[in-house]
Amino acid sequence: MTIKEAQEVVDKWINTTGVRYFNELTNTAILMEEVGEVARIMARKYGEQSFKKSDESVNLPDEMADVLFVLICLANQTGIDLTEALEKNLEKKSIRDKDRHKNNEKLK
Repeated sequence: MTIKEAQEVVDKWINTTGVRYFNELTNTAILMEEVGEVARIMARKYGEQSFKKSDESVNLPDEMADVLFVLICLANQTGIDLTEALEKNLEKKSIRDKDRHKNNEKLK
């Protein structure tokens, strides 16, 4: 699935199953909540925190998909073509960071 197709699929789902989009502020808050859930799993799986009994059923791919879903909702609501935005962002990074990371002693 392309990013464009994902935006279309999410829009169709929202307008049928989801009834309508939550407003942008609500979706921003939901995005922060979903990112927090990913951070919690990362801290426990790859960081120093240990899993709690209530964390046993965590599913990192599903939580990452939740983040992507809400981000796509926000893009759709604000008229952003994520394919175009990502392409422009990668171009910016490629120019800005052309030698930056290669010359970073911390990365060697």
